[in-house]
Amino acid sequence: MSDSRAIFSLLLATALVSSACASRPPVGSDGRPVPTRDRVTEDLRTLASVNVADTYKKMGLIAARGAIPFVARVAFFPDRNSDSTLVMVSMSLSPRNISFAREDEQYAGGYTARLDLRRGPNLVRQVESKETVRVATFRETSRTDESLIWQQFVRMAPGQYTLAIAVRDAGSPRASGEEVVLSVPKFDGISLSSPVPVYELLPRTTPDSIPSLLARPRATVTFGLDAQVPVYVEVSGTREATRIRTEVRGEGNALLWRDSMVLLGRGGDLVSGTVMVPAANIGVGVVSLEVMQSDRPDTARTQLLVTLGDDLPVTGFDEMIRYLRFYASEARLERLSNTTGVERAQAWSEFLQATDPVPTTAEHEGLSEYFARIRLANQRFRDDANMGWLSDRGIAFVGLGDPDNIMEPITNDMSQRNRQQVWEYRRWRLSLVYFDETGLGRWRLSPSQSVELAATIRRRLAELN
Repeated sequence: MSDSRAIFSLLLATALVSSACASRPPVGSDGRPVPTRDRVTEDLRTLASVNVADTYKKMGLIAARGAIPFVARVAFFPDRNSDSTLVMVSMSLSPRNISFAREDEQYAGGYTARLDLRRGPNLVRQVESKETVRVATFRETSRTDESLIWQQFVRMAPGQYTLAIAVRDAGSPRASGEEVVLSVPKFDGISLSSPVPVYELLPRTTPDSIPSLLARPRATVTFGLDAQVPVYVEVSGTREATRIRTEVRGEGNALLWRDSMVLLGRGGDLVSGTVMVPAANIGVGVVSLEVMQSDRPDTARTQLLVTLGDDLPVTGFDEMIRYLRFYASEARLERLSNTTGVERAQAWSEFLQATDPVPTTAEHEGLSEYFARIRLANQRFRDDANMGWLSDRGIAFVGLGDPDNIMEPITNDMSQRNRQQVWEYRRWRLSLVYFDETGLGRWRLSPSQSVELAATIRRRLAELN
């Protein structure tokens, strides 16, 4: 995650003459400078270099980068008595790192997951399971999200351990592992469990049972797709309804969101409930969720990562501002960039209110549609650039939408060089002529047309903002 506090100019043009070869930077019809190709390339490199694995480790999660990358988390729950703690280890990995083979009308793959818990040199507990994965289509075998989730509950005495997690592909020699120090707490009296981000759950009724839940190991929320993230929490040692307070804090311990709720008992010596954290209220990046009992000093914490999605690598506020360049004016983005801590939280809240086209709904329709357009541009124009939305055609599509008309000469030779493709935007009286100079399907604008496109997008943003 970048720590830079610099204000980033709105990048709206590509395919420009290098600044080293010009006596002055190119300007648009509005007289404002337009970024050069070198600056666009630098920006592409910055976005592509976001390392999410490092972010997961800073969040206190277990992140392995080996041949089978995975992310795991550990959570603690009260057990049947204070001499034992229920430890949950959950792990997520991507299907593309597992070997699949055709099996009738499906595709099947497999992996082995293993946990080793040691106290000093002594192996205290070992759990190993072989898992089979079946998917309906070949496309699903190449998914990169956390669609494979493995989790295991073990009962451990409170104390200090070394936890080793390993994953091995059943169809190849590929394997990965990670080792961490694990402090298992003791639940004595009225105590909070670990808050656990989940996909789904059935709250348990007594400490003798196992929670029926599907954990969200990466604790990741996709802004614009996940309106809320459920977080499961328990209070042990009581049957009485218990009020808890929840707070989400961001950079500089700035308060982003707070709420309270009552956990209800279900017949056993614990009460439980689910906190629904609104993703749209907490911005993008790593945030800390704190859960507190209203009448007690103990606090349980976990961290959440709000991102734009696996296909849009961003783990912090500064990276997000880069993605918003075609959604908001440069002046509005500069105001966001110039803030930190509490000011940033307030500025983000004001930004959401000012740019929400339908403020009466919980969802921010404007940003949801905008990020969906970026994802679509990455698919449509992936041959034009590593990040399709920052290619010449991608910039026009994200900044102005679909053209009213696309004209391209009919030819049987798709590898022919210097083909032309014309995009017309009638409202803006803009006609963009793209060239495929190499015959490889990589369409480019001329420098003057890039300047014209940049100025048009700026005019559109000025109208919206």
